[in-house]
Amino acid sequence: MANQHVLVTYTAAQSFQSSDNWIHFLAALRSLLPLRNLHWKPTSRPNLRTVQELDVSLVPLDSLRDEHTSQVPVTLLEKPLLNLYVLSCEDAETYKTTVKKQIKDWQTSVNQRKNQEWLIIHVVRPDSKNVDRKFFSMKGSVLDKIKGDFNIDKRDRCVQLPWSTGEQSPAVWADLIGKIKDGLLAAFDTAVLAREEEVKRSEGQRHMPGWNFCTYFILKESLASSFEGVNLFEDALQQYNELEATFMNVLGEKNMSWFGNLINPAPKDDSLPLLSPSKKSYRELILANTISIFDLRVYLLARQSMLLNKMQQPIEICRKAILFLSTFGKRLREVEMALPEYFVESWIFSSALSVVDQCDAWASSWPELEGIALARYNAIKGELLELAKSQLDILGVKVGHLPPKPPFLMALQTVSTTPSSPLPERNPSQRISKYEIMLAIGDIEAFYDLYCTISNRAIDAYVKAGRRKFALKLHGCLAALDNHRGRLSNALAIFSSLPAHYAPHMWTSLESFMLSHAIDTHAVLQKPRDREWIHLLLGFLKTYVNEPTSESLISHDINEYVTKLVTALREASEKLDSDLPHLDHPIMALEITKDTRCSQDEDLVYLTVLIHNRLPCDVHVDKIGVVLVGEDTTRLKFTAEFTKLVSGRNYLVLTCPTSSHGTYVHESVEIRIARLHFQWNRKSGGGAGDALTSRKHAIPVHLPRNPESLDVQLCLPPNTALGTTPKLHLTISSGRNDLATASVRLSAPAGVTFDFVNSELHSEGVGEIDTSEDGISIFNVPSNSNVIISVPHSDATRFRAIKIDVSITYKTVRDPALEWTLRTSRIVTVALPIAVNVEDFFRGERQVIPGLDSSVKLRTMFVTRLFSRFTISTTTQQHVRILSARLLSAPDAEQGAKIFGCHPSHSVMTAVPDRPVSYIFCIESDRGPVSDPLNLVISYRLLREEVEALVNKTVENALRQLSQESDVGTKLVQAIIEYLECDASWVELYNTTGELIIPSSLDVGEELEEAFSPVQKILSQPNPPSPSLGPWREMTIPVDVPKMNIVADAWIAIQPPPQTEELPRNQLPSIYAGQALSATVYITASLHWNDPENKRQRYRMRYDVEERTKDWLICGRKRGDFLVQDKSTFSVCLTLIALHHGHIELPKVEVKPLPLDGEEDVPKVLPSSDTHQSHGAETVLVLPRGGRSTFIVSMGTKRV
Repeated sequence: MANQHVLVTYTAAQSFQSSDNWIHFLAALRSLLPLRNLHWKPTSRPNLRTVQELDVSLVPLDSLRDEHTSQVPVTLLEKPLLNLYVLSCEDAETYKTTVKKQIKDWQTSVNQRKNQEWLIIHVVRPDSKNVDRKFFSMKGSVLDKIKGDFNIDKRDRCVQLPWSTGEQSPAVWADLIGKIKDGLLAAFDTAVLAREEEVKRSEGQRHMPGWNFCTYFILKESLASSFEGVNLFEDALQQYNELEATFMNVLGEKNMSWFGNLINPAPKDDSLPLLSPSKKSYRELILANTISIFDLRVYLLARQSMLLNKMQQPIEICRKAILFLSTFGKRLREVEMALPEYFVESWIFSSALSVVDQCDAWASSWPELEGIALARYNAIKGELLELAKSQLDILGVKVGHLPPKPPFLMALQTVSTTPSSPLPERNPSQRISKYEIMLAIGDIEAFYDLYCTISNRAIDAYVKAGRRKFALKLHGCLAALDNHRGRLSNALAIFSSLPAHYAPHMWTSLESFMLSHAIDTHAVLQKPRDREWIHLLLGFLKTYVNEPTSESLISHDINEYVTKLVTALREASEKLDSDLPHLDHPIMALEITKDTRCSQDEDLVYLTVLIHNRLPCDVHVDKIGVVLVGEDTTRLKFTAEFTKLVSGRNYLVLTCPTSSHGTYVHESVEIRIARLHFQWNRKSGGGAGDALTSRKHAIPVHLPRNPESLDVQLCLPPNTALGTTPKLHLTISSGRNDLATASVRLSAPAGVTFDFVNSELHSEGVGEIDTSEDGISIFNVPSNSNVIISVPHSDATRFRAIKIDVSITYKTVRDPALEWTLRTSRIVTVALPIAVNVEDFFRGERQVIPGLDSSVKLRTMFVTRLFSRFTISTTTQQHVRILSARLLSAPDAEQGAKIFGCHPSHSVMTAVPDRPVSYIFCIESDRGPVSDPLNLVISYRLLREEVEALVNKTVENALRQLSQESDVGTKLVQAIIEYLECDASWVELYNTTGELIIPSSLDVGEELEEAFSPVQKILSQPNPPSPSLGPWREMTIPVDVPKMNIVADAWIAIQPPPQTEELPRNQLPSIYAGQALSATVYITASLHWNDPENKRQRYRMRYDVEERTKDWLICGRKRGDFLVQDKSTFSVCLTLIALHHGHIELPKVEVKPLPLDGEEDVPKVLPSSDTHQSHGAETVLVLPRGGRSTFIVSMGTKRV
């Protein structure tokens, strides 16, 4: 349908039309067209519509012929929507006598036209529009008179235009253009509303006799054409969509009496462009009620596509075309026998290609598509081209160019040829007109060329759209075509390469089809069954297992076919020159059961597994291996050899020569068929988990511990000496095995290494060892014995505990050909459980100062004594028992130092986290400083170890009395220890009284109940800490005796005031607050703890008496410097005045050395010193003064 413009008529006053300004005015008005940005608020619709651009045609009113309205509605735009009357009159008398009548006649004329608006334009000179008029003027302007004469309703249909020739300012024309827009939209809204009422009235009569869909179609289409004419394409498309929906309703009601046949095939109907609305006189056929359903549907699709083209939506065009061709194509196949031969295939083929070409032609005039829009457009074009290709599949099978089997038969299977009613016979004179189809039917090579061309076009479109899997499907069709044409090498190459592309998209049926064809083509070409053939076969078996329904695409008996392939697979794998691993193949599914047990004769562990053979035949395997991994990454491999796996479920028992125990999870599985190794790894991606086990998560497997098998322990040695190379004790228990050889490997975290070369065999162990840089070899170890080896290692103080992986491979005397393994890990706490801090105090003997009165107190003077206090605290929350702490001289140290220790109040002391234990030692040295270090030896054990020893001893005694087996004792001890570990409430009571309360409600099981009662009773009795209960550990710490350049003793002596009466010896007279007291500060220095060569040196020191302004007023030389030498005494006199009564401490005297004199360029050295306040613990009793004091206080009564 040709595009229509909105009609606007114009009429001008004779005086204005005959002037020269008229031509310029009309040209200026037309230059403002088309109109832009019209906003229409329909009366019958909720949303605002915006017309971006509206084409308008200005025509004279007298040029339109006044004919009767046609009974066949075409569009609302075939009649004018707006009528303009233009006048230029500025004289009121002229308007009254002449112009007014002309306007009246024109108004009468246009008012007779339905759904049309009118507008009067008064053109004036720009300088006359704003002429001032007096307010009380009785005469109005010409514009006012026009409005008063013709604006009958409330709407203003008069506008003034201040214009002169050449005036093109948008502001001048804005008012006029706005009035024109309003008039057009008002007229259009009225017309649309009226036409919609007609449509509703017609639709409401649909079930009444005489109603005709074709008439309704024409009426409804007039609305669509009207919307299209004003560029409201979405509203126009909505009308056609509603027509389509109404048609489908009518079709469902089977009320088709006013239609012709389903199709009246005309020449070239199968080859004409699908989206051309002008290829037939569709409106005439509709008006004549002779249009067929086929033509009506084609016309409706063409009109929808034309509108979508204007909306620039090619994807929607193609989508509608695909839906129409697919659905209506099925309808045509029901009457296929009445149509020309191959008509349906030719029509769908031609239509699909024409839609692609038409959309490309339309898209060439649009802005270039990009990104997602371009990809979607290419994808929908690919679907159209694939639809065309499917018609060639149907056609090829029908004429014999293609074999009636997949993939060509897949398109034919969707075709239904059963008619719903008897059909007329086919007219032999009618033939299809598509040249390419006619040529392809008669020439097989032309058919193949056309097939490849269309397929490659579809592939190219899919590739551009990023739809690789759709392109791969078409590649498979081309491979099948090559196979049919005898191009086997090409077919094999494509069949072999395509499955890898199908697999990620889960197209299992197509993958199986391609692989089976590749295998068959490989056999026809008689190629060797090499690794490439094995991979093809394994890929096919994978699809068979994963998609059993894919067998419908294979022409063979599937079970027999698979059985032959499995037999050929084993033969081919036996001829391989090297092993061929294959990962995560689903032909087998393995599940690990919880059935594990140990051998009673040797270090063997049995593991029962369930293997599900998903193939329809038996499979002979050479070896099955399952690898279990522990939490410390230790791996154990269980194997079984030479067995047959029947189709379905198979229970097998696998063995592993190991003495390892604990909890493991499955890591990998391997099944060997000759040199083909199927491998599954639990951690690998994809379908490995489904192939390895039926469960999604790792399956824990508990391997029981055999008490008679080989075992290993790691611990710290009982005696630890700080400052020496750290060592570990490695204890290997042979169990029931007579070890011929054993190789031990230890590994620890980064930074910790073992010195295997310097490892030593402990005297308590048996056997022989040979060391190397890599590990330790052990020989000739009898059964039920222990090998104890001391292994040095690097510094591990930055770790609290280290996890050590132990790997032992050993051979027994009984079976020297078989190698056994033990892989485990042990956590060894290398951090010491206690920490030691030391404080040193220099003290001496008490002597009387010579020359002083005997009533003066004795003073302290440093001579030869050093007191050291060692504080032992725990480094963890564990309680530690301490048996003793001894401070010893080194065996090779010089004599001269005497060490005295204080006797503790208890034989066994306990250090807890918040209460450390202290030991004090006195060191006397007549020769001065002690140069050789001393050793602090601490005997200790953890409270946990003591409790375990107590429980073990108590259980052992109870079982001895009950004559029960040792296994019962082991389980009972384990149950009690587990309870004590979970509840720490027993610790406080046990530390106090030694009672270990175990509740009777503890669930130990029926077999342990008899032994539990006496054990519980014994443990609940008071049991003081005993040194004999369990072994003790020793820790030796080297201790350096400190040196001190100067040791000073400061003392303040108060001189007694003269008294009239005698007092007892060593008693001061009463001292009162405010009384002046004479005092002497004595400072005695000792160089006893200085280096011998420095004892004759003189040192300068400074004293400073503490200012205690709240207690004492000090008068005299409170600060000063003095010289000291060994055993020298310095004194200074002061006066002290007590500021209050009570027991008052004497001031402290700070004594510090001054830097030694040296050369100018050499930094001055400050000697070390220590000062003891001999009077630090003394106080002076100060009494309050007696007497009476009078105070006068003002008691005034003055008020404010």
